[in-house]
Amino acid sequence: MKGFEMSLHVVVGAGPVGSSVARLLAERGDTVRLVTRSGSGPKIPGIELFRADAADAAALTAAAAGAMTLFNCVNPPYTTWSTTWPPIAAAFLAAAERSGARLVTTGNLYGYGPVTTPMRPDTPLQATGKKGATRARMWTDALAAHRAGRVRAVEVRASDFFGPGVSDAAMGERIVPRVTAGKRVQLLGDAAAPHSWSFMPDVARTMVTVADDESAFGRAWHVPSETCSARELVAAFAAAAGRPTPTISVVGKPMLSVAGIFVPMMRELKETFYQFDRPFICDASETTQRFGITATPLAESAAATVAWFRSVE
Repeated sequence: MKGFEMSLHVVVGAGPVGSSVARLLAERGDTVRLVTRSGSGPKIPGIELFRADAADAAALTAAAAGAMTLFNCVNPPYTTWSTTWPPIAAAFLAAAERSGARLVTTGNLYGYGPVTTPMRPDTPLQATGKKGATRARMWTDALAAHRAGRVRAVEVRASDFFGPGVSDAAMGERIVPRVTAGKRVQLLGDAAAPHSWSFMPDVARTMVTVADDESAFGRAWHVPSETCSARELVAAFAAAAGRPTPTISVVGKPMLSVAGIFVPMMRELKETFYQFDRPFICDASETTQRFGITATPLAESAAATVAWFRSVE
């Protein structure tokens, strides 16, 4: 590894994942270069804020100079994934190849498409929708580059996020503040269907742990996640807030179709509605067996989530 700063890690994206990964690395004593277009991010010791466009391969390569690891924690607008992700993914591969940094990508479960069984890292990537197909292609391209010896790549896949810092999510600002205020909430699809939820600190912990083990590269890993119904997760938030479980209504696909006429985000959710109208389960047993990571207990994760939302009110 001659020429590398062994403790320097480059994290691209200062959203919930990027900020959480950067903080975790800095807290253990590593040097972190946090990259965003605006140069923003948490101002804490050990984190250097760096300005660059994730879609600019030359700028990203410069940002990754001397780094051991390059973390892709970017989160483009949900409505533009099919056009914004390809140039960003290509820039990350180019930067990883030119700099020699190991590439660790925050992935999700979209690439599997509709499934009828729990998803494992080796479940075929058979998504046909544009968002799922985009995510699947990102990994197949990275894996091809890894197998060709051009880069060292790994993908860490999580399910729906919740937790401190997570606002724009199915269990984010549209749900938790209403629960803490004792107001009714609306949930997508079947509120009683088992669903895997990834607590943000568990996401960051899994990414950093996997990144530390070079023998873990060349494949995908799942984040150990809590599996419960959306209704049960809302009840856990309510208990943590000292509130009764709120009245819950559900949004079905017909209602989503009508809302999508006026709201682009709702229109985009139609493609992935299958994630909420049936069981959607992430099997992370391999991650637990290999690294000893388990999902944070629900009562603890719900309490941390409620506490964070109350702190930013």
